[in-house]
Amino acid sequence: MSDTHQQDWDPRAEGVLEDQIAAYDEMRQRCPMAFSDYLQWSLLRHADVMRVLEDHDTFSNAASRHLSVPNAMDPPEHTRFRRLIEPYFGPDAMAEFAPTCQAIAEAVVDRLPADGEVEAMTEMGQDFALEIQCAFMGWPASLHEPLRAWVRRQQAATLAGDREALGELALEFDGVIRELLESRREAGDAAPDDVTTRIMNESVEGRALTDEEIVSILRNWTVGELGTISASIGILMRYLAANPELQGRLRADRRLLAAAIDEILRLDAPLMSNRRITTRAVEIGGHRLEPGERLTILWGSVNRDEAVFDGADEVRLDRDPRDNLLYGTGIHVCPGAPLARMELEDFMQALLDATVEIFLLSDRPAVRALYPAGGYSEVPLHVRR
Repeated sequence: MSDTHQQDWDPRAEGVLEDQIAAYDEMRQRCPMAFSDYLQWSLLRHADVMRVLEDHDTFSNAASRHLSVPNAMDPPEHTRFRRLIEPYFGPDAMAEFAPTCQAIAEAVVDRLPADGEVEAMTEMGQDFALEIQCAFMGWPASLHEPLRAWVRRQQAATLAGDREALGELALEFDGVIRELLESRREAGDAAPDDVTTRIMNESVEGRALTDEEIVSILRNWTVGELGTISASIGILMRYLAANPELQGRLRADRRLLAAAIDEILRLDAPLMSNRRITTRAVEIGGHRLEPGERLTILWGSVNRDEAVFDGADEVRLDRDPRDNLLYGTGIHVCPGAPLARMELEDFMQALLDATVEIFLLSDRPAVRALYPAGGYSEVPLHVRR
């Protein structure tokens, strides 16, 4: 489509990548629906994104070249798989996992120095994301370091735009999952009763899931979780270190913690974007789009829209939570939101319990992550316990 649309911006320009959030704020004022060869149509305004999320007939999720269950599906296929998946994140499942979640959060936080520096992304965020996700899936601790190395290589290939390497990495990850499936099949009745085994035994429309479908579900849960949970930990720790007044409020009243987490992550998105594709001609954001045009929802802009959030750059704990699209909305709202909220709240609870102060380092500022990652690549802080 780039031969028919004028380039409004370059999302990979150095000035944009230096601070994506600031760049999106500026674009939202100047050009709230912007075209680029890289992202096609970028949506930066809350109202436009709400329209897309609520009209899944016109704005399809089937924007991936590969099977992605159920992320890149539309009804009725999406509905069948969502019905299968949602109980894994329902109240009973969360209650069952809660003691493990709390124990892992406390164990990770317990590694903090008594009085010293910590790099919050690698030492806290990545450790917690790896350990909590493997525990939830029922995967062995021996996978922590191979998965950490895989994530690093995937991030490097993504930043380099190396499609060949990304394809090889996807096959490598799928191979890990297939080995886990095979070991459970060999174990038969002795296989562990965990999330992975339960997914293997699911059916849809009266038939067993294919291995390709099982791998896709487990891949989406794991890859997405590893990136967004670690990014969220870095964002949250840095924000509290930079805002001692809020840090003090949360230490004094933990009942504010859940609202504060969602509000801080509204300001600074851990997940930067999602994609859609038009199924028919449509007018949106002052533009006419034809069928087959690709859109990128920029969550890093949408949740900071001044038209919806008064004082959008401030943390306010009394906002209407329905306006916050941290986990999306509509039929494609993130099914894992209950798990993510529990994980982040448990981690922050443990962090506040185990420390008396978290503050920034004057000589080592945090380093922003580059698109498509959200948050930070490095968050050096000082903690006192």
